[in-house]
Amino acid sequence: MNQQPKFTPKRDVRVDWQLIADMIEPKSRVLDVGCDDGQLLAHLMDTKDVDGRGIELSQHGVNICVANGLSVVQGNADTDLVYYPDGGFDYAILSQTLQATYQPHVVLEQLLRVGRRAIVSFPNFANWRCRYYLALKGRMPMTSALDVQWYETPNIHFCTLRDFTALCDEMGLTIEKSVIVNSTGKVMKQSHTGPIANLLGAECIFMLSRD
Repeated sequence: MNQQPKFTPKRDVRVDWQLIADMIEPKSRVLDVGCDDGQLLAHLMDTKDVDGRGIELSQHGVNICVANGLSVVQGNADTDLVYYPDGGFDYAILSQTLQATYQPHVVLEQLLRVGRRAIVSFPNFANWRCRYYLALKGRMPMTSALDVQWYETPNIHFCTLRDFTALCDEMGLTIEKSVIVNSTGKVMKQSHTGPIANLLGAECIFMLSRD
């Protein structure tokens, strides 16, 4: 009888996972969209006692989640969020997945339909390392946040911090909280509205709502 694969919990919790957890109230209802092998969801359940659910495109990822006792179904962020009820969750999370969706603006709309708040994280394509690669090497960048070759990446809509905040403005979304992390994993003191954050920020995490 074949055993279902299980994840090995990471010794050190990823910085972005802890920053996301810091934004979430204990005992909340959480939907993790694009939850991969479920480690963020498991972390939230362990540390915040959330009622957690997940949706993941990869069947392999779903299998790992289920083997670890997580309530996760196979689904596509671009097409399957429409099947979730309005306001069914306190938070809908999209971690490092926005840039891999076909219609990011539609996905954001759906996140804020099914969740009272959305927490979104993504790599900042305007980071200085990306600019260095393009300007001096003339090649698509590879960094800690963009760690595969252009022909292997699932990313199809790269964006910058400024691109994302401009989209939020166009959609009438409220940015309740933002955290910008540099390439060494440290939280930056600068606001997301400043030019330094767009230059030095490697990863951006936003909590959004709609009035």
